[in-house]
Amino acid sequence: MIYDRVVEARFIERPNRFVAVVEIEGRREVVHVKNTGRCKELLLPGAKVILSDSLGSKIPRKTRYDLIAVWKKNLGWVNIDSQAPNKVVQEWLLSPHSKFKKITYLKPEYTYGKSRVDFYFEQGKKKVLLEVKGCTLEIDGIGYFPDAPTERGVKHLHELAQAVKKGYECYLAFVIAMPKVQKVLPNKNTHLEFAEALAKAKKAGVKVLYLTCFVAPNELRIL
Repeated sequence: MIYDRVVEARFIERPNRFVAVVEIEGRREVVHVKNTGRCKELLLPGAKVILSDSLGSKIPRKTRYDLIAVWKKNLGWVNIDSQAPNKVVQEWLLSPHSKFKKITYLKPEYTYGKSRVDFYFEQGKKKVLLEVKGCTLEIDGIGYFPDAPTERGVKHLHELAQAVKKGYECYLAFVIAMPKVQKVLPNKNTHLEFAEALAKAKKAGVKVLYLTCFVAPNELRIL
């Protein structure tokens, strides 16, 4: 995916999880943060950030800019736009580079049980459910998920494990929205229940995909 208009800024502070204060060309600006996770190791005072400019948008907004990426020392640009993982997965699923060939039907935001799974698709008679999680937390070259407790994530894992028993092929896909990181581990210190649910889901037959990405100030795509 490509962002049409981006601008570089300097992070100052994050008063709450929805907005941040940044400096653009010497002036302070309140911007929307497109990630409700903690991102404490990324959003540090003085850090370089990338903003997406919504100028010309027909949707009424309180802020002109969205904060979409942060520069992390010894790593590079990290995309923290929580809407981006699903968009790049859909692009990937429909591309020649996808692991999944000959998709005959694709539906995003598919209602299954008491959850809404990110993607349902068919390959002939094969029925596939795929849940997407964006990973932005890196420690010593390893990705970790989640960076904040996610009861929704636990619920999705339970649903996928049950779906396997009913004949679906099920996947959890980690979109690793940062360079140099190849794998993601469950963040037991932050949410042990998610780690336990992931282990049970894998034992039940849910498969895990680690989708590495190309990350640039104005682009994110799965490699």
